[in-house]
Amino acid sequence: MQQEQLKDLLPAGFSPESRVWVYQSSRAFIEKEANEVNEQLHHFYAHWQTHGAPVKGWAGLLFRQFVVVIADETDEQVSGCSTDSSVRVIKSLERQYDVNFFDRLMITFLVKGKAEMLPFQQVQYAIDKGYMDEDTLLFNNVVTDLKGLLENWLVPMKQSWLAKQVSFPVK
Repeated sequence: MQQEQLKDLLPAGFSPESRVWVYQSSRAFIEKEANEVNEQLHHFYAHWQTHGAPVKGWAGLLFRQFVVVIADETDEQVSGCSTDSSVRVIKSLERQYDVNFFDRLMITFLVKGKAEMLPFQQVQYAIDKGYMDEDTLLFNNVVTDLKGLLENWLVPMKQSWLAKQVSFPVK
């Protein structure tokens, strides 16, 4: 996915420094669930506040598997309480749909246009067997701002944090 394609999925008019949180679901949502999740996320960010002031925010489900929350702090800083309210929404979605958004040992790759998950401990095996290589695109969920989301969320494995954890065959 190119940066422009991702940009088309996100709201316009947000500062590149806007804070971003990426929550990876333990499974993809079916279409009906995805619509419900997006409706709940819209309700959340339409009413999101920090110390009584509205947060310029957005939240949505991307690739049917990632909840992305964005807060533009140009006018209002997001406080601990407003961050906690976003986590409560994520926890509520976990309970409703029997998913886990906090399993950091599952790594997700973009394979043939689809998000595919693999336990961290199986990544080296997949590389050794030729299922993946250094150019396989990885969802880099540790991005923290909108600029990072647009430029570094989907990166070749060789350019990600994971590159230091695995070894690639010599070409």
